[in-house]
Amino acid sequence: MEIMVFFSLLLLVCSVSTNPTEADNEIVDQQISNQQPCQQDIHAVLREMAVSLAVQKLCSEVKLIKLLFTLLDHSTKLKELDGHETELDRQTTEIDQLKQQLQDKQVAFSTSLLDRGTLDIGPFNTDTTLIFKQVFTNIGNAYNPHTGIFTAPVRGVYHFECHAYGYADIMTRVELFKNGERIFIILELQPSHIWTSSNGASLLLEAGDHVFLRLSANARVRDSQGHHTTFSGHLLFTM
Repeated sequence: MEIMVFFSLLLLVCSVSTNPTEADNEIVDQQISNQQPCQQDIHAVLREMAVSLAVQKLCSEVKLIKLLFTLLDHSTKLKELDGHETELDRQTTEIDQLKQQLQDKQVAFSTSLLDRGTLDIGPFNTDTTLIFKQVFTNIGNAYNPHTGIFTAPVRGVYHFECHAYGYADIMTRVELFKNGERIFIILELQPSHIWTSSNGASLLLEAGDHVFLRLSANARVRDSQGHHTTFSGHLLFTM
């Protein structure tokens, strides 16, 4: 009898615990309603973070594009500057060439055998190149006062003149040479007195050709403070 009563009470308790009441249902509904706003807030935050990251990425890309355009602009300006420098160098080279051509066309010299005093040159046993030491004019520096040789700087026609002073019974014989070719002779011989003889020629010279005066063997020439023995020349025109 007691056992039957116990089982009856147990079944009653189980039936009460397994059937939810309205209060229980309200509690569950409240928990569900509290969870839904929380999930919605998380999704909203995630969306905002995604948008923020996208905006930051876009800003970074825009900055990168601006930087690339800036670099491209600088590169273009550098190329333009290089082009200007190249053009400036070309113009400078042309100006230097024109200056050199102008200087080459300005050729003239005038010299005398002695720079001071009175002196006889010769006679010698062999032909001797005369060195004119007194330089009055040497435009273009084509005449060398150390060797007595004129060197043509450009191809053209040049005119040369020579005056030679002699005296007494020793002949005066001076020859003008173009490289190894004799062009003309100044020759004078008298038993007494003094004399001055001269000669001249216009020559077509190539650049680098040499022109000089040579005193013949056994001949003599004199110069003094009056500068009677002279050698001069100038460029007439280029060719």
